Amino acid sequence: MAPVSENPLVTGVLLAAGGGRRLGGRPKALLAYRGRPLIEHAIRSLRDGGCGRIVVVLGAAADEVRARSALAGGTVVVNPEWRQGMGGSLRTGLAALAGTGADAALVLLVDQPGIGPEAVSRVREAATSRASLAAASYGGSRGHPVLLGAGHWAGVSATATGDRGARAYLREHREAVTLVECGDVAEPYDIDTPEDLGRLAGP
Repeated sequence: MAPVSENPLVTGVLLAAGGGRRLGGRPKALLAYRGRPLIEHAIRSLRDGGCGRIVVVLGAAADEVRARSALAGGTVVVNPEWRQGMGGSLRTGLAALAGTGADAALVLLVDQPGIGPEAVSRVREAATSRASLAAASYGGSRGHPVLLGAGHWAGVSATATGDRGARAYLREHREAVTLVECGDVAEPYDIDTPEDLGRLAGP
């Protein structure tokens, strides 16, 4: 895994395929946040955090998400097996990077609006080679976003099943993961249940 240039190409990968099963089947990408679909906030966080290229992985209500959201500037791919969990969406997103020249993928989840460009930028800066592995840390606990150097994509894809995403791979390679503290600039909560929807009504 050779080192890359001083400015490695880090592509944002936004996982936005979830169907919101615990939200009554409301696609998470289309939840309203600050007057616009949640997916637009996540794309903006990636872009403002320094990701010049962005891959957006859709699944549930993909056509509706395309029609109702401003996705300009992002490459949209669809995970046809989105019902099986996040793992398939991560594999779909990493596969879309093949041949693009990307040195690393910075993975963000659409249902974590408390994570903005500051956290994205901090984790992105941990990309030093195609062997890089990094993750945001919140009080010492690993969270998102996650940075996956290109040298790890095959291994991550082989273990990303169900709702686990990169979790198993990162646990297996924990000593190689650079933790980047982001607790002072971001909140890693998820929008999973009706009770969580109140968090979307903030300023």
